[in-house]
Amino acid sequence: MHNGHRGPERTGLAAVSTALLAMSRRLEVRDVLRTIVVSARELLDAEYAALGVPDDHDGFAQFVVDGISPEQWRAIGPLPRQHGILAAMLHQDGPQRLADVRQDPRFEGWPAAHPEMSDFLGLPVRDGEEILGALFLANKKGPRGFTDEDEELLSLLAQHAAIALTNARLYERSRELTIAEERSRLAHELHDAVSQKLFSLRLTAQAAAALVDRDPARAKDELQQVSALAAEAADELRAAVTELRPAALDEDGLVATLRTHVHVLDRAHTAHVTFTCDGVRALPATQEEALLRVAQEALHNALRHSDADRVEVTLARTAGGGAVLTVLDTGKGFDPQTVRRAGRHLGLVSMRDRASGVGGRLTVHSEPGTGTTIEMEVPGG
Repeated sequence: MHNGHRGPERTGLAAVSTALLAMSRRLEVRDVLRTIVVSARELLDAEYAALGVPDDHDGFAQFVVDGISPEQWRAIGPLPRQHGILAAMLHQDGPQRLADVRQDPRFEGWPAAHPEMSDFLGLPVRDGEEILGALFLANKKGPRGFTDEDEELLSLLAQHAAIALTNARLYERSRELTIAEERSRLAHELHDAVSQKLFSLRLTAQAAAALVDRDPARAKDELQQVSALAAEAADELRAAVTELRPAALDEDGLVATLRTHVHVLDRAHTAHVTFTCDGVRALPATQEEALLRVAQEALHNALRHSDADRVEVTLARTAGGGAVLTVLDTGKGFDPQTVRRAGRHLGLVSMRDRASGVGGRLTVHSEPGTGTTIEMEVPGG
């Protein structure tokens, strides 16, 4: 036994039980994926483990690895496509156990920076007929390579992984529905409260106008009432808008919220929508909300109006500790002057207002045939 390796008890009931419990306790899909991968690598004593969740465009919506440093992962480059041995695991039943994956005819297209892999064990994670992902391990520590027992253990892990993953998906969907219902309720309340205030405001203003010549003193009283009603309406509006601040921002922060939003859009649209982030730290709440709203508006415009086949969202840290958001699409572009003259602002005015409201600035680069880039920069704290 190599020094530092734990004995056969690591595959005992206690270790398996601990792994399964860890999986079932996680509620977020991302956490479940990570727990599955870490558990599989530790239980089977392998150097590398990975789990890919396929998307509908021959790629992977999520790809989680364990045993590779962040530096190695960055050097490897973009997420893999569904090809070769990865595709085989998504389209064939049963485990794939290979003494040397490099000798397999399906071994192809691995990036130069990818760690060297030899012995290999992988299988699909399924829920009935649906393939939820491909789970695989490489480089078993020790002289024998992966065994029948490893295969059995990984199959057991995959069955429980499917349950945990399905539960996490259901939890996330139910949370999204709850948030949507809550927002709908708030929108109704906002409409009712503010509409009544504005109606009173209009009537009082009309009364004041009618009294100006006939009874200036009463007109003055009515105008004071107008001022009070306007202040109340503003307070109610502010309170409702504060309550409507995206719940995910408070819980997960800007980066995770944007990543989830982009992932949802990528699955829902034919265009390939990507998100990359470089070293952005937490920003003041008002800035995070403004950046999220501008990203949502810019993405909406790109997916609705540009006919782009690719939309790239990036968030990067600036030298002064602020952040710059870029939403770039490869679509048909437009002439900002023509759009302004035609009165079709494509949300540009609201985006500019949001940027200036938090001390930032918004720039739009576009012309017909060249795509569009929208950039919003906010200062550091």
